[in-house]
Amino acid sequence: MPYAESVGALAELQREGKIQHVGISNVDSVQLEVASDIVEVVSVQNRFSVSDRGSFEVLLACERHGIAFLPWFPLASGGLADGGALAAIAAAHAATIYQIALAWLLARSPVIVPIPGTSSLAHLEQNIAAAAIRLNESEMRSLEVVA
Repeated sequence: MPYAESVGALAELQREGKIQHVGISNVDSVQLEVASDIVEVVSVQNRFSVSDRGSFEVLLACERHGIAFLPWFPLASGGLADGGALAAIAAAHAATIYQIALAWLLARSPVIVPIPGTSSLAHLEQNIAAAAIRLNESEMRSLEVVA
């Protein structure tokens, strides 16, 4: 099915009052523009993390249009390399590399709302604590070269 037709079906459901908001996922910047021409897109859910910047252009488009960007797989399923810049910055903040990866996402763009998997209350608390970490410009620059 053509992409525009799929998005058109969402727009129709919205006009009928069956859905209130439209979010799209796993799109490139061209698909985001196509969808935005058909319906108001309120969020994009794409893979994005400190180690995977494949959706960087989509993030920039979301920033330009004020669309929430929900990165999935923001911690690479716990597979982030425990060394280098992430480890050094984590040590400086008495944090884990995963908290630094989340803090980087939050500092990277005001439209980013990470959706990390959380399997326990302790894990949830650890993820929430990442929001209090403030990375400085030097740390942000160091993390820009991680991917």
